[in-house]
Amino acid sequence: MTTETIHPARADTADATAPVLRQQVLVLYLADSALDSFVVGWSRYDGTGRTSPTTGDSDEPPYESGVAALRDGWRLFQAAQLIPPYPGHEYDVSFLKHEFFFERIVDVRSVVDRA
Repeated sequence: MTTETIHPARADTADATAPVLRQQVLVLYLADSALDSFVVGWSRYDGTGRTSPTTGDSDEPPYESGVAALRDGWRLFQAAQLIPPYPGHEYDVSFLKHEFFFERIVDVRSVVDRA
């Protein structure tokens, strides 16, 4: 059995016109299961390496709703499963359950920093 090492694309390749694509991920926790409801929590991850956001690094969410993120070019790739609470546990406090994952693919050669 042979294994192949896959190296990530580098921005300093010989072809200066070739795009170097990286993924940015935005996780929005919404007030309920509707994509147009208000953001109550969020996390950002930047595969370009140009920013290093951390949890709690801002008092204001990057978008007011999931729809606002879509309008800004983010692509939704995962929405939370809607799981009803067990009887008698309707008011238990737990994790934020309305979690939506968005991605944006950017060319690191021409990245314009946005939200």
